[in-house]
Amino acid sequence: MGDSRETLGPKAFVTGFPVKHSRSPLIHGYWLETLGLPGSYRAHEVAPEAFADFIATLKDGSSGFAGGNVTIPHKELAFRLADKPDELSRELGASNTLWLENGILHATNTDGRGFTANLDERHRGWDRHDTAVVFGAGGASRAIIQAVRDRGFKTIHVVNRTVERARELADRFGPKVQAHPAGALAEVMKGAGLFINTTSLGMDGEAAPQLDFTPLAADAVVTDIVYIPLTTPILAQAQEQGFSTVDGLGMLLHQAVPGFEKWFGLRPVVDATLRALIIADMEAH
Repeated sequence: MGDSRETLGPKAFVTGFPVKHSRSPLIHGYWLETLGLPGSYRAHEVAPEAFADFIATLKDGSSGFAGGNVTIPHKELAFRLADKPDELSRELGASNTLWLENGILHATNTDGRGFTANLDERHRGWDRHDTAVVFGAGGASRAIIQAVRDRGFKTIHVVNRTVERARELADRFGPKVQAHPAGALAEVMKGAGLFINTTSLGMDGEAAPQLDFTPLAADAVVTDIVYIPLTTPILAQAQEQGFSTVDGLGMLLHQAVPGFEKWFGLRPVVDATLRALIIADMEAH
């Protein structure tokens, strides 16, 4: 039997295609339960060709949702269809969080805030350096480059196999961002205080290239947005070479906080119990 609270409070969703793998319902369900709030959060798969119609039902209220999260491949279209995207979304050209306010559909992107909040929690002081290296120039790197730039890093080297994609990011995010081909990695790592893997290398046990982190500053932090496995091959290499590392799971957890607060009215906390719950679910699958 369903919890009666689900029928009384706000309803929120995560949508994507596919979306059944999402752990967002587990995260938000944990917060609803521990905070004792009425409401529900569930996965709602929408095919690309049906997404505009889904947003229309969200705007006119017929969907019954107060808002929700948007994942691949809908983030860019969500931004374009929102009535009032914020500055973060506008610069990124993508939104992952939607909410209704007085009949107006607002949008933001919380990925960058999730990234920095994870580092703030797991390795305070990570932002004391001036130079960061971003490995990879795919869609996931956008919000991270934006967040690292906004945190105050003066130089952000984006290294990618296809340098044209890195140049697109440099053009988008301004003069602090510099584009480089893969062969320049060792050079741009010299003295850098933060290394971020935004590629899928090492995900789900796949192989990752051998990287030499020794050119980094001695107190540099190496982090990975991949969180399955929790200690990725890239993080394992960095640890073996004596560097501090931060896994990517906290980014997933922290990026969920602003949306929950918008839909359900209280700001939740990312705690050790939630982290353990998600890790247990990862291990079970």
